[in-house]
Amino acid sequence: MFLKSLSMKGFKSFADPTVLEFERASPWWSARTAAGKSNVVDAVTWVLGAQGPRSLRSQKMEDVIFAGTTSRAALGRAEVSLTIDNASGKLPVDMAEVTITRTLFRSATASYAINGTRAGSSTSKSS
Repeated sequence: MFLKSLSMKGFKSFADPTVLEFERASPWWSARTAAGKSNVVDAVTWVLGAQGPRSLRSQKMEDVIFAGTTSRAALGRAEVSLTIDNASGKLPVDMAEVTITRTLFRSATASYAINGTRAGSSTSKSS
């Protein structure tokens, strides 16, 4: 079992859809300063279920949604998908790949999906 890919749309500094593909034999990666490495770690933490904004270096959960710049409008949602290679069968599901997706809208409505199927119920500030 290993992390196969991470897809981010509208998450923190990743306004455009961004996909990181991971090789099985590559236990590390590097990038230039200010390339968003900490935001990648935050994306993994968030998609795996972090509930507190402090664990994501934020004041409130909506801070994970791209806030905009002087030349680009803020986005209305953040979405992160994490794909795990499960060919080894270590996860207790009968699937070779498992993709977990978390979505958060500015309205504070959030949802999870596993392999494209909604998991659990949507949550919001009012619930």
